[in-house]
This record gives sequence, C-alpha cells and structure tokens, in this order.
Amino acid sequence: MKAFMINKIKYTMLWGGVALAILGTASCKKDYEAEPLENVTIDYVFDRLDSLGINAGRYLNGLYADMFPRDVSMNRISGNLLEAATDNAIPSNLEDNPAVRLLQGQYSAFDRIESDMVWGLLYENIRSATIFINNIDVVPLNDSKFEALPTGLTVKRTWKAEARFLRALAYFELLKRYGGIPLMGDEVRSLNDKIELPRSSYSDCVNYIVSEMDAIRDSLLYYPVPNPSRNSHRVTKGAAMALKARVLLYAASPLFNGGNIDGGNPVTGYASFDNNRWQRAADAAKEIMDLGTYALVDDVRKVFTEQYNAEILFFKQWGNNRDIENTNGPFGFGTQIGGQGQTSPTQELVDAFPMADGVPIDQSSNYDLNNPYTGRDPRFYQTILYNGARWLGTNLQTYIGGQNRPGGSELQTRTSYYMKKLMGDFEEAAQYSESQRDYILFRYTEVVLNYIEALNEAQGSVPEVLAQLKDLRRRAGVDAGDDGNFGLPTNADKATMRQLIQNERRIELAFEEHRYWDIRRWKIAENKLNLPLHDMQILENGGQFTYSREEVFQPRFTTAMYLYPIPDSEVLKNNNMEQNPGWN
Repeated sequence: MKAFMINKIKYTMLWGGVALAILGTASCKKDYEAEPLENVTIDYVFDRLDSLGINAGRYLNGLYADMFPRDVSMNRISGNLLEAATDNAIPSNLEDNPAVRLLQGQYSAFDRIESDMVWGLLYENIRSATIFINNIDVVPLNDSKFEALPTGLTVKRTWKAEARFLRALAYFELLKRYGGIPLMGDEVRSLNDKIELPRSSYSDCVNYIVSEMDAIRDSLLYYPVPNPSRNSHRVTKGAAMALKARVLLYAASPLFNGGNIDGGNPVTGYASFDNNRWQRAADAAKEIMDLGTYALVDDVRKVFTEQYNAEILFFKQWGNNRDIENTNGPFGFGTQIGGQGQTSPTQELVDAFPMADGVPIDQSSNYDLNNPYTGRDPRFYQTILYNGARWLGTNLQTYIGGQNRPGGSELQTRTSYYMKKLMGDFEEAAQYSESQRDYILFRYTEVVLNYIEALNEAQGSVPEVLAQLKDLRRRAGVDAGDDGNFGLPTNADKATMRQLIQNERRIELAFEEHRYWDIRRWKIAENKLNLPLHDMQILENGGQFTYSREEVFQPRFTTAMYLYPIPDSEVLKNNNMEQNPGWN
C-alpha cells in the first residue's frame, strides 16, 4: 500500500481546478518536501486535520490525470488516431504499427496491443478511485474555505461523486472492450492479494454503471460551471448523464442485445433481444437534451479549439500545443513547419459525405467523377484535406508526384487525403501555431445522435427522428432544398433511417474515436473490415486531373475480434476468470 501511495503522490501533473487552482495552495513539490516520500501513507494523504484537503485534492487531481486514456494526445495508438484502425482511415506508416495490428487482428491474449488493450491500467484507476471514495470522509473539509458551490452541494460530496464517475468510466472502458468484467465494489485489495473473482455478467455491469450515475448526478457541478477557467474540466451532472446514455446505447446495440457472439453466455451480452433497451437509451439521451443547457455549436471547429462552449459535456485537459498538426498535417511543407501526415483518410470515408444538398453521391446527378470534390456537404471540407484544398496559404497537391504526395520513403498520405478535423484554422496561415486543445470524451452532437438512433430502433422512423436529423444538417450548412428536408427522405422506414443515422454519425463524429466502437456494437465490422479499403490515385497532366479508385489496404476481422481477449496473465492467476470466445 505504501509503495502504491508513493507512486500516486509522485505524480506531478496538476489539473488546474480540482484542488490547486481552487485552493490557491503552493506547488506540489514544496508541500510534500516536509514529509519524506518513503513515509507517505494513506493517513498523510487523507489527513484528519486538513480542512483545506490539500493532499486529498492532489490525489483527486491524480485520478483525473490518470483517467483513460493516460496519453491525453488524440494520437494515442503509438502516434495514430484510433480512427486509423477502422474503415475511415489507415496509418500512413504501415510498418510495425499497432493500428495495423488492430486492423488485421494481429494480437492475442498473449501478445496484446497495450495502447488500447488496457486491462491493467483501468483496474489500477478503479482501485485508486476506490481508495479516494473510501477515505475522503475522514478529511474535515471546510466549505467556507473553498470557492462557493451551487446551492445544495458541498466540496466533499462533489469530490466523492467525481471519483465515482471516474471509476464508472473506467468500468465502461473495460466493458466495451471485454464484455462483462469483475466488479470490485468498494473493497480495496492490495497488490499481493490473490483475487479469484469471476467475471460479472454484462447485464450486472451495465446496471452498476447506470445506478452509479443515477446516484451521483445531483451531487455534481452542472453546466455552466462557476469560474470555468478553473472548473470546466470537472465532472458535471451532464457528464454523468452522458455516460449513462452511452452505456445504455451500447447495451441496446446488436452486439450485446440479441447478437451475443457466444449465445447465452451472460458475460458476452444478453441472452435475448429486448426492444425496451433501445427505449431506455433514447430516454436517457433525451433527458440531457431536456436540460436546455447544452446546444449544437454553429462552428464545429471551435468545439475542438475553444474551451467553455455549450457543446462539450466532458473533456480531458491537454493544453496549448500543435501536436495534431505536427503529427497529422500534410507532408511537404518542410521540417520547420512540420506535418507528418500520420493519418490517411480512406476513399470509403470520403464517399460517405453526401452532396451539398444532402443527397448521397451515388444518388445525385450533381456528382462529377472528374471533379469529385466540388459541391459536397460542408462537413467534408471541415474533415478532409484533398487535392486542391487550401492549407498553409497554398492549394494542396496530393496527386502522384505533387508537393504533398511526392513519393519516396518519407511519411506521407497513402490515399491522397489528409485529416483536417481537429486541427486549427490554418488555411491561410504561414505556419502552425499553438492552440488550446482538449480531449473531448462527451459532446452534445453525440447525445443527439444517440437519441435518434435509439428512438428509431425503439419506435421506428417517427417524425422526431427526422426533425433532429434536419437540425444536425441545418447546423452543418447543408442546403435545405425546396422541400426543407436537407436531402432526407420524408417516408423512410426504420431500416432506411437506420442507414441514414449510421452514416450521419460516421461523418459527424469522424476522428473522435466513435467509428471503431460503432461498427463493433452494430455488429457490422465483419462486413466493413473484410473488404479492401481504397485510395484515390490522382494523375496530373497539364493542369488537368484524372481520378481512379484503387485498393490500398486489406483489413481482416473475425467474430472473436468483437471483444478483446482477456490478458492471459489474468486467466492464469484466476481460476474463475473466463476467457472470451475465440481467444483460448
């Protein structure tokens, strides 16, 4: 226990608000110098005489800092976005790349991809949060010495609720990867304990997370938070409700609700389909919408570069940097400017964007194969950098041999496309500059998409589904058309609307770590990831271009890959640990 506490206290990444920014205390190093690290214990962290909760507050900071994913950069799969392991993108570097291994199933219970198969890290987070939850009550926090909270809240009550959220979030990250996992409750076991807990059922895990969110929601800050420069990153009521809604959406989805890959096995899903699970998910998302405090932001790019906006429900602080641009910006501007083009969007993602009037390209007379980037949905221009797009004061040349796709051994796009989503406004800039960045875990657009997906499945293509889709397209700048339907059919049945919603989700949430999990929970990954992915080969001749789609990468997906393998080390040391199907 002592060693664990020393490691926790050595953590010096202080998140500006949970403790230090509120309390205005001195630095972590200075405060801990009075007590040698080898003597630090739980009693020191949770001090019965500390009315300011300085050490406990720092411990809570550590929970936020260690929150999954530990690498707060969006390029967290060894420099790749998780999107590069889907049909939306591929890694530009295909050599010894974990994202490639994810795309081709090159992993096992013995040889895992630790940047995403994070069993041990998440249980470490769960244990740390439980230590806080079990011990914070002994600290005599004096509310009068803290920044005033909204009526009815106390510092101790709010801190404990935040820790319970972070613990539940870790459980959900495990649940969506592995299916049912052991629920530890409030018992804290030491590192040397022999733990023989079996996996809890998928249903029990869902119910636990949902009940936790229902229990804590009214103990949390709510949007807009007081003093956002200090508190905007903290868990709020909206965040708790959003986690509940996402958990219920996943639980209602085909992979777990009627499509259990191991039949009646309770740890891999429900034994049978229940349509009411979709209604529960719809109700949970609608409850957030009915708060009236969150809204669709007109300029989507500002969601990712400007803090304190009404779209964000919960984020992890990242700070001022240009990491996204340096890693994913187009190649060809020299080492001083940067840009490695790490992520190559696929032609499949490009084709998913409809025309400016909302009509799919395969149904539109306005789509021109010889001029494929003209007249597209405005979201295309916010998401993809393509041949001829403006960037850093030039028109990009992603044709074969062009400035931004010259060939050779240096890292560059493999598809003729670069990612634009998440990056700053650098169309006419001379070089990249640092921008405020945050890792957004929950935002309002997802809530709306969760709602209409669940509502369509629960009740069919009711008018409310169409109305919400139209609002999303209106915000995006899609042409309304003479009928005011933004290219959407007015008489679509449930199946047709399902396809529309899934595609809307694909283009709205591109590069935000949803596609990877969506194609799994929809149980369509075996269709999407066993087909070749394509690039666009562009040839230039006298200023004229010819375009042809070609195969660029062959992914592989098996039924076993719908769930990750439980680490072999966990199965060996726990006789009650059941391995996921297909990984023995």
